[in-house]
Amino acid sequence: MMPSSFTIGVLLLFLFVQMAIGADPLYHFCSTNSGNFTPYGPYDQNLNKLLGNLYYKTPLTGFGMDSEGQYQAQTFGLSLCRGDVSSEDCMSCVVNASAEICKRCPNNKAATIWYDQCLLKYTNSNLFGQIDGGIKFYLLNINNVSDPTSFNLATKRLLSGLSKTAYTDPKMYAAGVIDLEGSKKLYGLVQCTRDLSSGDCKTCLEDAISDLPSCCDGRKGGRVVGGSCNIRYETCSFVNA
Repeated sequence: MMPSSFTIGVLLLFLFVQMAIGADPLYHFCSTNSGNFTPYGPYDQNLNKLLGNLYYKTPLTGFGMDSEGQYQAQTFGLSLCRGDVSSEDCMSCVVNASAEICKRCPNNKAATIWYDQCLLKYTNSNLFGQIDGGIKFYLLNINNVSDPTSFNLATKRLLSGLSKTAYTDPKMYAAGVIDLEGSKKLYGLVQCTRDLSSGDCKTCLEDAISDLPSCCDGRKGGRVVGGSCNIRYETCSFVNA
């Protein structure tokens, strides 16, 4: 598991920029506390097997996890695709993530990479079934709403409602929309990695929602993204039908 002491504060990545470079990662993290492995050594070989297994497993259901090797050379990993993404797009995203994480974090024994459509992470300790609270970042829309108070309440209501659905759903994913004043709408999405228990998914999503006042107050769109769950809201639709 990534060290819990490491937390990214506010990462000012604007959504309009992210949309323009959608093929690029949203963010990546190379752990320096987990140490490095020797190229072509046992850990490197196990990591390559692990990434290959995730490539095959994940597109089937949108989630995959695996471990390879033993003792000091053992590596653990998982990958998660957004709940509305097709199997083909999921496969493409995991393949890109596997290649990119190796380029951006060469020889690191633990790393995480996020794309708009998927998450992939690996480490040298068992990360399964634990909330990864060590990494968190925010993506903000540069535009503000005209009535922040009522909009913030609507955002919390939407995401809290979706969270109640997600942590009892087998996919641990939920997306939905609510009406705002006039003809305006608010869209939301929440998701957990499926190694978490229902209770831990609930905790992870509630913690993410609690960050909204400090990160995304009055913004037309925003995300709270972590290693085990993420939430997103927008005033325009962003989920595949």
